[in-house]
Amino acid sequence: MIELLKALALGFTIGISAALIPGPMMFATVGISLEKGWRTGPFVFLGHSMVELIVILLVIAGASSFISDSTIGYVSILGGIVMILFGLVILKSAKSVSNINIAESAKKFKSVGPVSAGILTTALNPAFILWWLTAGSAIILQEYLLGMLAIVAFMIGHWLADFSFLLTVASSTSKGKDLFSERTHRRILYFCSVFLMIFGVWFISNYNNLSSFV
Repeated sequence: MIELLKALALGFTIGISAALIPGPMMFATVGISLEKGWRTGPFVFLGHSMVELIVILLVIAGASSFISDSTIGYVSILGGIVMILFGLVILKSAKSVSNINIAESAKKFKSVGPVSAGILTTALNPAFILWWLTAGSAIILQEYLLGMLAIVAFMIGHWLADFSFLLTVASSTSKGKDLFSERTHRRILYFCSVFLMIFGVWFISNYNNLSSFV
């Protein structure tokens, strides 16, 4: 039970860390919700989660065929490095976050359907692909060693973060309000960047412990 709660908390924290970075999916949610209201959030999430589910299933399908001590070690180290790099990216984005820039970038998505926007801003996002090829795969592999329930718990936490955030963004935008102040946004991003970097260091330093599960 403790391991499942850890997986749930990890999924939620990583999910909210990724969602908070100003990017295509956030811009699409803001832009479309100006026309279609709070319902935009759940539909963008639907498109996003469809792509993510396919990726997760592919990772799980491949895990059983290539899992080994050396594989876990390499994936854990590479995943840890990418987590640290993503933490640095979040740190950099926190310094330049601006509600005005987000609003301007969102305008180009007004004419796109929310489900399509969720699919396109996920599948065509290089950062998303890089994450799941490295750090995301490392985490799923770790949870796979604990059992399928651990993967389910991780994804529930991850998707709960995505759904809650996108719904909140859409609701706030449709009411003509900012989700939160730029100062608060920066503080949350700083916290998320530190968390990812610490978790990345943990992954690199504990790859031997992860290998011992095999």
